[in-house]
Amino acid sequence: MVSPDISECGEAWVFRLNLHSGGSAVLESGSLELSGVIISGKLTLTMDQERHVLERFDSFYLPADCPATVTAVEELFIYIGGARYEGEGRFFTRRCDCSLPLGALHQVHGKPPYEREVFMTLDQGTPASRLITGLTWGKSGGWTSWPPHQHEADLEEVYCYFDMAPPQFGMHLSYTKPGVPEAVHFVSTGDCVIAPRGYHPTVAIPGIQNSYFWVLAAKSRKSRRYDLAVPDSSYAENKG
Repeated sequence: MVSPDISECGEAWVFRLNLHSGGSAVLESGSLELSGVIISGKLTLTMDQERHVLERFDSFYLPADCPATVTAVEELFIYIGGARYEGEGRFFTRRCDCSLPLGALHQVHGKPPYEREVFMTLDQGTPASRLITGLTWGKSGGWTSWPPHQHEADLEEVYCYFDMAPPQFGMHLSYTKPGVPEAVHFVSTGDCVIAPRGYHPTVAIPGIQNSYFWVLAAKSRKSRRYDLAVPDSSYAENKG
C-alpha cells in the first residue's frame, strides 16, 4: 500500500494481507523489519518451527530475512508496517490487552473531547531498528492527534484505518503551515493516509470513533523516539 517506490514516503512501508479461512501466505521480510497487527480474524504464525496463535489486535514483529508462514484460522485482515532493518530487533508476538494499567504499552493521550486510547504494538522501549507502531481508538465523534503536531525532521507516519465501514467515515486533515489546513481526506476502513511531513489531525463523525493502526518510521536509529512531535502552536492546549 505504501513504499518509497509509489509514495512520497522515503522510510515507511505499509502492506495489507487478506486471506480466506484456511488460506496461507509466507511473509518475506527481506531487508525490512515488519510490525503487523491482526485487524480481524485469527491466524497461526509459524516461524522456525514455532507456532503462535494470534487473534484480533494481537501483533508480531519480524526482523529482516526472517520468513514466517501465516495461516488463516478465520477470514483474516492484517496491516503490516515496515522500515529499514539495521540489525536491532528480534522476533516477538504481543497480545493486545487494554485492561493493562496505563504504562509503556497501554496509554491514554489527550483529554475530552480529544482523548484517545492507545496500545503500543511495537513501543519505543522494545528493541527495533526504525519502527514504532500502535493502535489508536478515539472517542465517538471526537478528534485524535490533537493538538495537531508534526515530526517531519525525524519521522514519517502512516495511518491505516479500520472498524469504520462505509457509510461511516472520519476526516483526516493534512497541512504544512501552522494554522492553515490544506487538505481533508475522507477515511473509512481500508484507507491509508501518509504523513511524510506536516500536521495530521483527524476527527470522526458523530456515533463512531476513529480507529487506526499507525506506523512511525524513523529517519535514523537515533530518531526512533516517540517524543519528537512539534505541536502546531496555533492550536496549543492552553489556547482552548
